[in-house]
Amino acid sequence: MKTILKRSCLLLTATLLASSCNKFTELNNDPLKASVDQVQTEYFIDNSIIGAQQDPGLSERVFILYWVVGGHALQDEDGETFSRGSYDDGWTSEYYRQSSQWLNYINSAIEVGTGQIAKGTSKPYTNNLVQVARIWRAYLMSELSDSFGPIPTDGFQGKNPDFKDVKTVYYYMLDELKDASSKLDLNVPVTGDVNKEDPAYGYDFAKWHKYATSMRMRLAMRLSEVDAAKAQSEFEAAAATKDYITDAAGMFSVQELPNSYNPLSSVFRKESSWMGLPISATYNNLTVGLGSIKTADQLPAFASAVKPADWMGQSFPDQFATKTNDPMAGYWFNGMPNTIDPRAYKVFSVPGDITDPNYPAIGGTFTATVRDLKNSAGTVVKTLNSTSTWNAKADGNWGAKAGMNDAITTNGFKPLLNLIYRNGNNRRVFFGPWETYFLLAEAAERGWTSPVDAKTAYETGISKSFDYFGTSASLGAYLASTDYNRVGTSVNWDNTTEPPATHTMKYEDGITGTAGTVEISYPKNDLYKSGAVRNDHLTKIITQKFIAQTPYLTLESWNDHRRLGLPFYENPAVEDIMPDLPALNSSNYMTSSVKFFSQRMKYPSGLRNSNINGYNQAVAALGGADAVLTPLWWAKH
Repeated sequence: MKTILKRSCLLLTATLLASSCNKFTELNNDPLKASVDQVQTEYFIDNSIIGAQQDPGLSERVFILYWVVGGHALQDEDGETFSRGSYDDGWTSEYYRQSSQWLNYINSAIEVGTGQIAKGTSKPYTNNLVQVARIWRAYLMSELSDSFGPIPTDGFQGKNPDFKDVKTVYYYMLDELKDASSKLDLNVPVTGDVNKEDPAYGYDFAKWHKYATSMRMRLAMRLSEVDAAKAQSEFEAAAATKDYITDAAGMFSVQELPNSYNPLSSVFRKESSWMGLPISATYNNLTVGLGSIKTADQLPAFASAVKPADWMGQSFPDQFATKTNDPMAGYWFNGMPNTIDPRAYKVFSVPGDITDPNYPAIGGTFTATVRDLKNSAGTVVKTLNSTSTWNAKADGNWGAKAGMNDAITTNGFKPLLNLIYRNGNNRRVFFGPWETYFLLAEAAERGWTSPVDAKTAYETGISKSFDYFGTSASLGAYLASTDYNRVGTSVNWDNTTEPPATHTMKYEDGITGTAGTVEISYPKNDLYKSGAVRNDHLTKIITQKFIAQTPYLTLESWNDHRRLGLPFYENPAVEDIMPDLPALNSSNYMTSSVKFFSQRMKYPSGLRNSNINGYNQAVAALGGADAVLTPLWWAKH
């Protein structure tokens, strides 16, 4: 046991030393020689949860440049990496190292608490702490496995472990969540200041029980496309308890800290001044036109900039990427959308609105509103002003067009993630009540036994999301809306009428100003029902789930897309070749394929060097090459 405690304390980073090892020193003993009776389980749990918030160096690289990009919540600001099927070994190495550390802490918590119980030196609540640690460990393992694939189920304890296939990992996590939650005694309180060592729930064990149940539902649903019987049985067993996260009070979230450089800094940290964190084309296409809520009613000050519902924008085919199935390919939207999901204006800023205290006026280009478009000879052919406009840039390789378009590559020309998510005054969300209801809606839609019918669960999920974003005043009109967004999906549950093949839109030539009309097709999502369906119930559920999960739960959005091919993700623009996306080319960019989207993170090179046997086990269990484009076991093939 002393060896375990010594190992765990030595692994602490400088920022965490004050959080845990200092508590050992309060015992007036050498912390590296603390006995099992002196060390407190809650210190290890606290360190694990806080560490998993990700310090700014890690969050910038993994949360933003891998998970956010995989989940299409924001534009890939390092456009030559994950959206193009590439990777950075340094980024993945640091995540694997720190994740292993968080798992080491939580394993130590379990071993310390179990040891105290066995010796009869435990507190009345120690058993509950052990079960909490097991629940949190299941989350950490899911995060790691969903990123890489096969991982150990008995690793991160100071020795080289064996790697297990993803199916084994998922079965293990489901068993752990079920068993640990069943062993929580909800009538046992913590004493003293122990509740301060739990940054999520303050050791309210009833809330931990609800979180475990909701996590069981999340992980069970992940198996829906490859192991349907197991997915259904596990989901139904969890849902039958009716003890899951249903409201804001039960949300699993952790308070961030402003003006700090430690794991409790915002994962979208304000001081990352080079990162504008612009809206993604995916989010933009899903929200524009969705829900019938008018911009003029949401933002009256911008009423004069609002365009008609049938306005496509200004056409600049020479300066804007066209080799992508993004429905806005080639167009600049020179105003504000007529209608848009009201949550969009809560998450993202309006370009040029720098008097808004929530505008992220941080970097030098964040407030720039005037930029030029050039022709192939380098001559300026148009000057654009982004003030009161609403545009997104499709990821990919824009080729020569990137050099001709100073506008779309400038942060201030796109809606940027609002300051509330960057300044450290918010709570980072790990599981919100809306997700519970969208999971229940999907289960009911699949014909599984659910305590809530599909429509009620779907509308409740939207309602919970609207509560979170403060847009509930629009809920009634929103739920009734049959208007289609840019990809052909509407809100209203009972409206499953497919959109027309094309819709007529007005536009003008961006250079000459010549007006015209154009027939725009709704994009074809070949990943779901061969592209024949755009507005069925499951598409609605996952579309709403995607919008609700933005910006914090983008890993879950990526998981849903890998699992179902939903919601619609536009292909990366392929104006020029992308060596790490070899299947995507100028002849097939209007179709969708799993080969066009990153599927996982490659294992860090250090794993091969330190545990070659484990690495070989992992790759064998992966069932394919250790590559970004290799799908995970549960993902859609």
